[in-house]
Amino acid sequence: MSVYRVTEVIGVSDDSWEAAARNAVETAAGTVRELRIAEVVRQDVTIEDGRITGFRVRLALSFKYDAAGK
Repeated sequence: MSVYRVTEVIGVSDDSWEAAARNAVETAAGTVRELRIAEVVRQDVTIEDGRITGFRVRLALSFKYDAAGK
């Protein structure tokens, strides 16, 4: 039996939504163990002077609670 927590993070990139998602997951993986799934909740772009200048992805990340603390 397992228990998971879901938390939201936002990744940002100048290049693409995929790169923004990768940045979010790789950054979270540096401090959170047992990451399982990242679900895209929302995508948006920043616009300056009529041009897309940035990509943002909001992810719902799930990770497994450590049962060793029992």
